[in-house]
Amino acid sequence: MKISVVGTGYVGLVTGACLAEMGNDVLCLDVDPSKIKILREGGIPIHEPGLDSVVARNVQAGRLAFTTDIAKAVAHGTIQFIAVGTPPDEDGSADLQYVLAAARNIGRLMTDYKVVVDKSTVPVGTADKVKAAIEDELSKRESDARFAVVSNPEFLKEGAAVEDFMRPDRIIVGADDEQAILLMRALYAPFSRNRDKLFVMDVRSAELTKYAANAMLATRISFMNELALLAEKMGADIEQVRQGIGSDARIGTHFLYAGCGYGGSCFPKDVKALIQTASGEGQQLRVLQAVEAANEAQKLVLIDKITSRFGHDLVGKRFALWGLAFKPNTDDMREATSRVVLEELFKRGATVTAYDPVAMDEAKRIFGDHTQLDYASSPNTALAGADALIIVTEWKEFRSPDFEQIKKNLKASTIFDGRNLYEPDLVKGFGLTYESIGRRAK
Repeated sequence: MKISVVGTGYVGLVTGACLAEMGNDVLCLDVDPSKIKILREGGIPIHEPGLDSVVARNVQAGRLAFTTDIAKAVAHGTIQFIAVGTPPDEDGSADLQYVLAAARNIGRLMTDYKVVVDKSTVPVGTADKVKAAIEDELSKRESDARFAVVSNPEFLKEGAAVEDFMRPDRIIVGADDEQAILLMRALYAPFSRNRDKLFVMDVRSAELTKYAANAMLATRISFMNELALLAEKMGADIEQVRQGIGSDARIGTHFLYAGCGYGGSCFPKDVKALIQTASGEGQQLRVLQAVEAANEAQKLVLIDKITSRFGHDLVGKRFALWGLAFKPNTDDMREATSRVVLEELFKRGATVTAYDPVAMDEAKRIFGDHTQLDYASSPNTALAGADALIIVTEWKEFRSPDFEQIKKNLKASTIFDGRNLYEPDLVKGFGLTYESIGRRAK
């Protein structure tokens, strides 16, 4: 099947590469020539485990190609995926300018039947706007070319996106055009051979499903974070609480880990957008408003612990910081807790030596030549001369450190662990003070 994918960001590139892996003829379009140059030269503009080999294999096989030529991309695919960014506006609503620009380009250039698929995360009602934009362009040139608009939201976790696409829990297709539904079923058949994972529904329900899923997961995280703060006050251990409630099959263990707040390109943006969408309908989403507020407060928990230990004036203090990305296996720092922690430390006069396996180039892009921030070549190197260690991202390489070396290097022998990586009793046994989220030593 001939497929065009508009946008070679995180969603678009994974979608294009994985569809090519199943034998489709895929052309990915991006208006950024630098991205296309990187991809044509064999590079990958994002960090996503396993994606580089999938891209390379399918480019070599001739099933995956990249272009900046809009007309070529529109002509290529019967199915046109729109996978462009939907950044938040100032009021938190999703900015649809790139989605609608892509739709207008399709309407302006199409000459035969197209299935236009909204793959970007978009608010309820976007498909109607995409349809109107295409119809407007067709009417301008008096074309009677047929098309259908489909909602097919992505459910990809950064750091596991290839696996998520190739072995999905579910595939949501919102459509009312029988020919489009038939084509989407054929496209996704290889991804659900063992059981039917494809759910066909109306377009608006499909659009809402994406936001509802992310909002539910964000709610679980914020709920556990607030319980962790309560556990600290009451002398309970949030990890034992997590195991206790997670054993209930109705609850389960996923997204019940307490920490220093969620970030990334999805949860913060989607929660805000859903709140704003509801507001536009005259409906308050009080639970999600609380989820958002709880998460913003949670990003300051590590700072509260640090200032309780060292005071609010941190001039002359140096901290080692492990982890800059919002989560492991990505270099994405959008809405990352590390950014809040760093800015608060800088305001208080502290200096920081940071280490992250893949996100340091992104941090340098964000913070530039900040005089209070430098970077280490390894976790242990970051410890040299530091008063304390702050852990913000749960990279695997941080899970089994040399605690004796940590104690030897840290002036105050203190670890502020925002991801609860260690057993409190174990860390205490090495003579270190361990400040975690809702945990306690026996």
